[in-house]
Amino acid sequence: MKSVKTLLIIAALTVSSLAMAEGGGDRTFGRMDAAMKDSMESYQVARTQGTQPPVAESKTKVMDHKNC
Repeated sequence: MKSVKTLLIIAALTVSSLAMAEGGGDRTFGRMDAAMKDSMESYQVARTQGTQPPVAESKTKVMDHKNC
């Protein structure tokens, strides 16, 4: 009887852990991977055409450190 209870507890814990294994991290990693592939394709096209690859612009202000 104790072995049956032990097996039921192990089965319950296994099923619950498998049910909760899918999370937001998998979707985030998938989006990151798709963005990287898209970026690399754009870079390769720009490189074969001989144009300058697109560069992201920073919207932060450049500070002049001479006055510090």
